Amino acid sequence: MSQNGAPAQQFDEDEAKRRPRGRSLRPLRALLPFLAGYPRMLAGAFAALVAATLATLALPVAVRLIIDNNFADSGAPLSDGYFVALLIVAVILGVATAARFYCVSWLGERVVADLRRAVYDHITRLSPVFFEITRTGEVLSRLTADTMLIKTVIGSSASIALRNIFVFVGASLMLVYTSPALSGITALGLPLILIPIIVFGRLVRRLARAGQDRLADTGAHAGETIGAMQVVQSFTHEAADRRAFARTVEIAFDVAGRRILARAFLTALAIASVFAGVVGVLWVGAGYVADGAMSGGMLGQFMLYAALCAIAVGALSEVWGDVQLAAGATERLIEILDIEPQICAPENPQALPAPVAGHIRFDNVTFRYPTRPDRPALTDFSLDIKAGETIALVGASGAGKSTAFRLLLRFYDPQQGTICLDGVPLDRADPSAIRGALSVVLQETVIFARSAFENIRFGRPDATRAEVAAAARAAQADGFIEELPEGYDTELGERGVILSGGQRQRIAIARAILRDAPVLLLDEATSELDAENEILIQKAFANLMHGRTTLVIAHRLATVLEADRIIVMEEGRVRATGNHQTLLDAGGLYARLAALQFDRRLAGE
Repeated sequence: MSQNGAPAQQFDEDEAKRRPRGRSLRPLRALLPFLAGYPRMLAGAFAALVAATLATLALPVAVRLIIDNNFADSGAPLSDGYFVALLIVAVILGVATAARFYCVSWLGERVVADLRRAVYDHITRLSPVFFEITRTGEVLSRLTADTMLIKTVIGSSASIALRNIFVFVGASLMLVYTSPALSGITALGLPLILIPIIVFGRLVRRLARAGQDRLADTGAHAGETIGAMQVVQSFTHEAADRRAFARTVEIAFDVAGRRILARAFLTALAIASVFAGVVGVLWVGAGYVADGAMSGGMLGQFMLYAALCAIAVGALSEVWGDVQLAAGATERLIEILDIEPQICAPENPQALPAPVAGHIRFDNVTFRYPTRPDRPALTDFSLDIKAGETIALVGASGAGKSTAFRLLLRFYDPQQGTICLDGVPLDRADPSAIRGALSVVLQETVIFARSAFENIRFGRPDATRAEVAAAARAAQADGFIEELPEGYDTELGERGVILSGGQRQRIAIARAILRDAPVLLLDEATSELDAENEILIQKAFANLMHGRTTLVIAHRLATVLEADRIIVMEEGRVRATGNHQTLLDAGGLYARLAALQFDRRLAGE
């Protein structure tokens, strides 16, 4: 891939052309509010468009005057004034065209930038349920491929369409004014020229789309195998993949060959039919000139206007497909903007106490995920956690532990029951205020394609470099960060690809330490650490947990032995509560889990 990103841009363009077309142009009206914010640039574009159109329509008249006044009588001296006038018209046309290009291109870039920002801002406010039912790739495609189509229309196609509509209407009127008889002949012959071109043009477009699809197949195959090259080579599947890729390449080549052949035939048909029409009109027009029914200059003027009409129609047929694609793209983007987030702040949110103490209460909470409405994740779940208390949630996978975290973060609202933080029901508070009081280390560690410094500071964007370094030391991450090529300024790559699993987890822990929130949520926060580093991190956590409410999810029971209370969960319910020894003595689920992980002496057997 080139450094300027051209291949990626080409991929986006091909992806955009494969998008379905809009059934009507009404969705494009949704772009008007974005355009309305720039009235001066709109007015400038319209003025430049009108000026360019008038200059274009004036050129054939200027040509007629030059011919009739300078070449009709070979003995007459040349009139310099007509040539100066023609030059002035040409300069006006050039300046107006340049101004139109600048205005509409600026509008296209500006509107698309505003639209992308509006869609992205809206996406960040949507509830997690949206991302459960919508593929991330589809959302990204709408932000890139669809907005690119809209930019093409606003910054180019719409301007071309308007200009050619103006030129076609003006030139058509001037054709009738110049010679009604030749205009009638042209109108009768035009369908014979355009219909075959339009019909064959549609075939070419279908073949072009098929070629793009086959090209996408080759890209998808290559991307899949390259992304899993270690697996491919481990299973010695290289030869089979090479054969499969070669087949897709040959299929794409065959489709491209048919498209090229059809395009070549279309070019020949267009050139031959158009010039046949021109010759026919010239033939009849020459007879009119010979009979004195019209001057040579008028015939030249007529032919120029006819050429302008033909060019305008051809240009309109080219951009019509882009306009239809943009209508479909706009409709898909507006669909996202019309989605209302299920989790949002009430009109008058209730403020959390300042400072937040961290008293948490789940009161008879029942919750079902929207994508799994028939299976409750929590059922009559009640838990009262005192401020500063450390609580461990244990149980088999699917017991509801992580669900309790997601509800506490207010990613979802329960169907029944209430959850309170310091006595404030979460559904009456601003979600941002709730999440601002929480610090999280999730089981699935997320590392961004940024520097180590920025990844840690993600938990508190205003933190100083010294504070970031202190958090890294507390998380036992300072050592390996300093050994990176550029230390804290080293780019960690997409998803932290240059780090090991344990290193990524220590970055996430440092991020949580830096956030310094009154409530700490640890979801398998040390699952990828070796025993030595886990002991060190547990010491760091002991300092971090002091004075904070802490909820810990852990499958390894050795990490929760020091918790004030251990909550044993099964099928979304609380099955037992107590400390380690109490739960061992009581037998049941916790004792069975402990027996699987500890020796018989530690398990009390």
